[in-house]
Amino acid sequence: MKKSIRLSLAASGVFLMVAMGLWFVPGVKFSACLCAGIAGGLALWAALLRWAEESRSGRICKVIFLAIISVGIVGFCSIEALLVSHGTADNSALKADAVIVLGAGVNGTTPSLALSTRIDAAAEYLTAHPDVPAVLSGGKGPGEDITEAQAMFTALTERGINPNRLILEETSTSTAENFRYSKKLLEENGVDAASASVAVITNDFHAFRANLIAQRAGLNVFDVPAKLPWVWLSVNYYAREAFALVKTVLFD
Repeated sequence: MKKSIRLSLAASGVFLMVAMGLWFVPGVKFSACLCAGIAGGLALWAALLRWAEESRSGRICKVIFLAIISVGIVGFCSIEALLVSHGTADNSALKADAVIVLGAGVNGTTPSLALSTRIDAAAEYLTAHPDVPAVLSGGKGPGEDITEAQAMFTALTERGINPNRLILEETSTSTAENFRYSKKLLEENGVDAASASVAVITNDFHAFRANLIAQRAGLNVFDVPAKLPWVWLSVNYYAREAFALVKTVLFD
């Protein structure tokens, strides 16, 4: 038992150091927080092992803690399987009646990496389906000099996409608002949003949750995932998205 305690404390220290290192890496602060949480959990496990040596109450708490962690791990892995299945789907050949491109951060007037990949996917899909209209959805947030919709419009028209096909939705500040406001704009532009097939372009890690929120808004959608260029970023965002999905299902 003492060996298990030492191993748990050592592993806790390793995860804590990893968390400290990741904190200074751009784009992966969630992974840093997750590693810090794991470090805390391992330290607590070591304390429970020590307590279990001394009392029956400690042994009961150890079993309860282990059960909670086991359920959490199974749940996390199950959610990740759903996220990855949607994020790796290739629906680019499916023709939609309309497209909704979800916004992401803009640094001043420059699209963030996440938004750039969505623009790339949108340009590819709209080029392959030249008669499909698209709503570019995203308002203006902190640190943004233009709306996310305007940033997408500029980038897509520079790539030769006909501006007459592009409908700007510039007031939304959340994914739920993205779909609610985009649905209204589609209807104003002659698309029967209740029956139309809508391609949703967003990042791969976000595809499943976006699909869920779109269905809540009364839209019939399929995913056209945009992939991030670096695996370490994808891992970070897929992990974060699992917690975001739980929040959406339980509280939104």
